Amino acid sequence: MNSNNKVAVVTGGSGVLGREFCHALAKQGYKVAILGRDLAIGEKLDDEIKENGGVALAVAANVTDKASLESAAALIEQQLGKCDLLLNGAGGNHPKGTSSEEYYTEEISHKENATSFFDLDPEGIDFVFKLNFMGTLLPSQVFGKQMLDKEHATIINISSMSALCPLTKIPAYSAAKAAVNNFTQWLAVHFAKTNIRVNAIAPGFFLTQQNYNLLKTSGGGWTPRAEKIIAHTPMSRFGESQELIGTLLWLADEKASGFVNGVVIPVDGGFAAYAGV
Repeated sequence: MNSNNKVAVVTGGSGVLGREFCHALAKQGYKVAILGRDLAIGEKLDDEIKENGGVALAVAANVTDKASLESAAALIEQQLGKCDLLLNGAGGNHPKGTSSEEYYTEEISHKENATSFFDLDPEGIDFVFKLNFMGTLLPSQVFGKQMLDKEHATIINISSMSALCPLTKIPAYSAAKAAVNNFTQWLAVHFAKTNIRVNAIAPGFFLTQQNYNLLKTSGGGWTPRAEKIIAHTPMSRFGESQELIGTLLWLADEKASGFVNGVVIPVDGGFAAYAGV
C-alpha cells in the first residue's frame, strides 16, 4: 500500500479491535489518530505505536458530540495533516437497552429482575443509537470535509453481524448497527461523484472487553450464550481480532478495491451463511 504520509483517524481506537486496527494501519505507514473518551488509554497505544516506529496521536473526543469532534479534527490537522481514512470503530451496547430473556412469555412478569421488551428503558435505547449510529454519522460529517481535498479517501464503518441477523436480547444494538449498514450505502451513493469511497466491515463474534462477561463464566468456560454462538458458526470458534486486518487493508487500498463502494463485508466464520440445519 502507498500509504506513507496518509492520515488515518480511528474512533474507538483504544478498544480490543480498535487497537489491532491502529497497529495495522501504522505498520502500513499511516499516521494514526486514536480517538477515544479516555485519553490515558489512547496515550498508551500511542506510545506502543511509536515504540514500533510508527506515527500516532491520541486525542480525546466524544463521537456523539460534534463540537468535540471538530476540536479533535483541528488538532489532528495541525499535528498530522488532513484525514485520508476514517475508520468509525466506536460503538457498543448498554444494559438498559437489553432484555434478560430471549423470548417473551407470561412467566417473565413473575420473574424477579427480569427485563422484557416492555421494560426496556428509552434512555438506554437512545444511548445505544447515539453511540453506534450518530457516532458514525457525526465523525463522517466532520472528517469527510477534510477528505474532499484528497485524491483518494475512504470511510470504513464497523457494523456487526447483528445488523444482518438480529440477535436475541439486544434489540437496540442490532437496530442501531442495521442503521449503520443503511447509512453506509446511502453515504457511498451520496459521495459517489467525489473521491471518497464508503464501505463497512461486519465482524462476526470476537471476544472483546465489552462482551467478555456475556461469553465467559467466572471459571473461564463458555457461557450458554457463547456455546450457542459457536454452534451457529460453521468454523466452530470465535474470531481473532487480527483476522479483520486483511479486509481493512483491502478496503483502504484504492488500487486493490478502488471500484468497491457501498458494501458491507461479513468477517464471521460463516455465521451469516449458516441456516442452522
